[in-house]
Amino acid sequence: MQRPIVRRKAPTWQAGTLHPVLARVYAARGVRDADALDRSLQRLLTPDRLGGIDAAAQLLGESVRRARRTLIVGDFDADGATGSALMVRALRAFGAAHVDYLVPNRFEFGYGLTPEIVRVAMAHDPQLIVTVDNGTASVEGVALAREAGIDVLITDHHLPGARLPDANAIVNPNLPGDSFASKHLAGVGVAFYVLAAARRWLQTQGWFQTRPSPSMAAYLDLVALGTIADVVPLDANNRILVGQGLQRIRAGACCAGIAALLTVAGCTTAPITAVDLAFSVAPRLNAAGRLVDMSVGIECLLSDDPLRARELAEALHELNRQRREIEALMRDQVEAALADLALDAQPPMAMSFYHPDWHQGVIGILAARLRERTDRPVVAFAHDADSGLLKGSARSLPGVHIRDAIERVATHAPGLVLRFGGHAAAAGLTIEHARFEEFRTALAREVEVMLDGVAPSSELLSDGEIPAAQLDLELARLLRAAGVWGRDFGEPLFDGEFEVVNARVVGENHTRMVLRPCGADRYVDAIAFGCGTPPPPGSRWQIAYRLEVNEYEGLQRAQLNVVQLSEIAPAAPE
Repeated sequence: MQRPIVRRKAPTWQAGTLHPVLARVYAARGVRDADALDRSLQRLLTPDRLGGIDAAAQLLGESVRRARRTLIVGDFDADGATGSALMVRALRAFGAAHVDYLVPNRFEFGYGLTPEIVRVAMAHDPQLIVTVDNGTASVEGVALAREAGIDVLITDHHLPGARLPDANAIVNPNLPGDSFASKHLAGVGVAFYVLAAARRWLQTQGWFQTRPSPSMAAYLDLVALGTIADVVPLDANNRILVGQGLQRIRAGACCAGIAALLTVAGCTTAPITAVDLAFSVAPRLNAAGRLVDMSVGIECLLSDDPLRARELAEALHELNRQRREIEALMRDQVEAALADLALDAQPPMAMSFYHPDWHQGVIGILAARLRERTDRPVVAFAHDADSGLLKGSARSLPGVHIRDAIERVATHAPGLVLRFGGHAAAAGLTIEHARFEEFRTALAREVEVMLDGVAPSSELLSDGEIPAAQLDLELARLLRAAGVWGRDFGEPLFDGEFEVVNARVVGENHTRMVLRPCGADRYVDAIAFGCGTPPPPGSRWQIAYRLEVNEYEGLQRAQLNVVQLSEIAPAAPE
């Protein structure tokens, strides 16, 4: 699907010696001067304004002091895995005597601190349950735990429902009235802040007078990975967390599990970037939660033995390979479904898909692919054999708050949506199998109302044209090293007009090209993944691209990673 290219408006960079293209990129993202690029820990928001933080710090600190049996219950994605590993590692470093973790199997227990997972947790005989990246909606599960005499601390970032659980303490920057300035912390980020506050509380009690006082900065590699993996907006505070974590990873000061995952993913050249974490490390970690359960991922992140960490990383790599095979089969089925919808006609404002053979652990990825393919918010459903219900995963576009859209469906058609939760860009839900078509129609109608009948559209936001003389390795290296790129602080994308000098197919349907910027006497390498038929030599194209470093056999060259090709029609003869 050809998307319109819209160039970002870039205010004037105030001062400094930054490369002009990099200065333009930062300015277009609201960064106007060098001070705003400061990612030192001194600029990190303090925990004080997080609601519930004092009660949480005391609850967790007392658990450490009194050697209470503490059980961490995380979500089954990379955010939950990194947050769980962070909690276990930090509490043990604080001196906690009894810390264990439990991660729900998504196929058996569903999301959150459900009554079912609380019953499983009781076998560990915990005195305190700490949730990571879940729990805000777990009213029944928290009630069951409290009835059993178990204290509950919820650390989460998901939007709350109409009723909050009766936990001993809840820390979630998205609760009504919470005054914390950054509403975009990932679950691992919330866990980090709670642990930092607990460490400070323990210091006030003299706990570290006879034992080492660990630095919270030592865990920022986990925070960086979980934050990038969860695709939360990279506001200024999150850029500090990610930037500091990347510094540790680049310096070889990360945990053995992250180092092993980078190795099996082939990310062995410096500097490691946020893009490497997003597209190479996170999918391998997520594969465990999608196909089996996340315990193998958490064990990888907890291991201090490089050999054991490598063994677990290889297992995750194999699970990711299996996930890709399953996804490829599901994509073929999607193409058939899309052909039936005749997408050349006006599609509905939101789209829902279901196939009886789809894998419940992969529908989130599938929904994201469908969103890109259709330019619409998408819900993909899979059949849950145990309950007979349909489990759905939703992905949305900017401008459509998908959790709110599902809530509108639930409000206007009581009983249609049995359970749901999530945020603006992604959500999960459960419906009855027999009501799929009813839900499909209802969601499309609610999104149409939310958008006032104007179809959503995704644009390619471009940082403009790079002068031909600056399409070089120096700028490619600067862009790779400089950015903490992610959601709402997007990786730089440029566009320009190029003539194809030569092109050939390589690998699996990819096209390698040599291009000449129109009007310039120089050449640049380019790669277009999944391009299909190579463009003919001499043809001219409007190309959206990322400028990257291509390293091959120890040599580095600048290369355009082509995102979109739009042919420029030849000028009509006079």
